[in-house]
Amino acid sequence: MSHWQLVRLGELYTVHNGLSKGREFFGKGFPFLTFTEVFNNWFLPEELKSLVQSTDHERSACSIKRGDVFITRTSETMDELGMSSVALKDYPNATYNGFTKRLRPITDRVLPEYIGYYLRSRKFRGKFMAFSSMTTRASLANEDLLSMEIEVPPKDVQAKIAQILSRYDSLIHNYESQLSLIEEAGQRLFKEWFLDFRYPDHEKDIFVDGIPEKWQEESILDNPYFHFAKCPVRRFDGEKTYYATADVDGTYVVNQGVKISYLGKPSRAQIQPAPYTVWFARMSKSYKILGFYNQNDARRAEAILSSGFAGFETTPDNYAYTYCLLSSKWFDEHKDRFATGATQVSLTNEGLSKIKTLIPPKSLVEQFSIQCLPLIEKAILLREACFELAEARNLLLPKLISGEVKL
Repeated sequence: MSHWQLVRLGELYTVHNGLSKGREFFGKGFPFLTFTEVFNNWFLPEELKSLVQSTDHERSACSIKRGDVFITRTSETMDELGMSSVALKDYPNATYNGFTKRLRPITDRVLPEYIGYYLRSRKFRGKFMAFSSMTTRASLANEDLLSMEIEVPPKDVQAKIAQILSRYDSLIHNYESQLSLIEEAGQRLFKEWFLDFRYPDHEKDIFVDGIPEKWQEESILDNPYFHFAKCPVRRFDGEKTYYATADVDGTYVVNQGVKISYLGKPSRAQIQPAPYTVWFARMSKSYKILGFYNQNDARRAEAILSSGFAGFETTPDNYAYTYCLLSSKWFDEHKDRFATGATQVSLTNEGLSKIKTLIPPKSLVEQFSIQCLPLIEKAILLREACFELAEARNLLLPKLISGEVKL
């Protein structure tokens, strides 16, 4: 530790805001780094799949090069502020979104692989809470960001720290790739049965204008195979267990009619969702899907409390259908269509009510679940392995950057 230096970010980086454009500019053009990709990845993905119509000047001013650090500068909650993602290569012609800030290196004192781990450590993340302000939403000022200090060891030590931690990420990436293939298989089957109507024995049904005659159209909130509820959670308070629903004022309405306040950080309260539930984030920047198949598949439950999720309760017979519907490209398109808001676009209950679904027969939904549940069970095992590896990495990270683990 004697050779480690405490250095201001302003001595290592310059800061620049990102690209803000209207919806009509997206969907074609050049690669674009989204808020979601920054928020969900410690390091930028190999490929940026979103596209934006950008000018030569915009691509020059908002370029992405190896060593660039991207930090979320605004959010609905404090927990989502200051999440970082680091570029490990150049991304030609790419730009990044206006809800993040770019830190561009002005020196080679810091390895991108090292800073990517350091800025995601709990020790450093906590500094964002102290420097941020809360008005209508959390925000981060440039001068505050550049004044923050990081611990910079010699570059050979940086390389060793990154090498150790990257082994965990390699395994996580392997499992996530398998998980992606499994979920893709479920989506293909869902599309074939419920969107293309090539379900078993479909030849025996009568179709009107390409739609099965007996399938009725209803609002997604009136779909009989799941029940809409905002953030249903189970909270343990000492020896008591409460089943509650999040209220607008930040408290939880317990089923006995008594209100209890959420204590803040997940470490202050254990929270588990009910089994066979699916949530999605309302904010258009994230639109994450969280599915919980049983009580053991609840590692990410804390995210529900801080990310504006809407929930759908279901049953074992209907869970696979519900999960595949809410994570389908079809639902993504409808969320964007009915989302509202000026600076922060989100899907309200009113917007949800406008999304119409065709209601298939109960027997078909149950048959689909029988085929898909084995895939979901395998996905749970892979997801659990990812959680275990990430937890081990996160426990090791502060010990490495503090010098507690000798290298």
